[in-house]
Amino acid sequence: MTTALEVRGLRKSFGGIAVTQDISLTMQPGERRLIIGPNGAGKTTLFGLIGGEIRADGGTITVFGQDVTKLPMRSRARYGMSRTYQIITLFPKDTLAHNVVLGLLALMPLRNNTMVDLARRPNLHDRAVQLLATVGLGDRALHRVCDVSYGEQRRVELALALAQQPRLLLLDEPLAGLSQDERQLVKKLIEDMPRETAILMIEHDMDIALEFADKITVLHYGRVIVEGDRRTVVEDPKTREIYLGH
Repeated sequence: MTTALEVRGLRKSFGGIAVTQDISLTMQPGERRLIIGPNGAGKTTLFGLIGGEIRADGGTITVFGQDVTKLPMRSRARYGMSRTYQIITLFPKDTLAHNVVLGLLALMPLRNNTMVDLARRPNLHDRAVQLLATVGLGDRALHRVCDVSYGEQRRVELALALAQQPRLLLLDEPLAGLSQDERQLVKKLIEDMPRETAILMIEHDMDIALEFADKITVLHYGRVIVEGDRRTVVEDPKTREIYLGH
């Protein structure tokens, strides 16, 4: 069976400081994988390398059998990869629907036509509203991003990521900054995503995240130090040493 994601010997340094050191991991289609580790462990850099925002110094990244190591970020969506970001990256003055329409364009040849009149493409708007409805925001499609709450913006980002029909979805702290009610709502949305979509997530809320994960990878100083199912990772002495200091 073709793996959803295979990372082998991934390395990255900034100014001579090694941030990721020989990281390897494998994900199966439909797998839910959690990346955890203390601040400075290299989690966000790892996401940047997999997503294509950062160029690796060494190692390989394969997505559903396709080597994407040297591909730019925009090209990786063609192989089934999509992601959200720790810092919201929406267009604040545009409507929720228009932001999602832009996500839909990412996989269409139409994206290269700078003269296209999106008003003449009602099918794109209708599809955007449908995607917003899946995250509970169909009735707010025509609101501007800057006029909705932070939690709702987080949900728009999920809709935008789903617009690219991902088979591999990277979620960078999707619960960060949310109220308790919003956290439960977004958690439920993630849990309800199609099982054929593999999800790789960074999250600091361990109670919620551990419920989500099939497997967990623990990073420390840019290295994988523990990997396995929830029980294996939680009970490993190295995990306790990192988080509890003993």
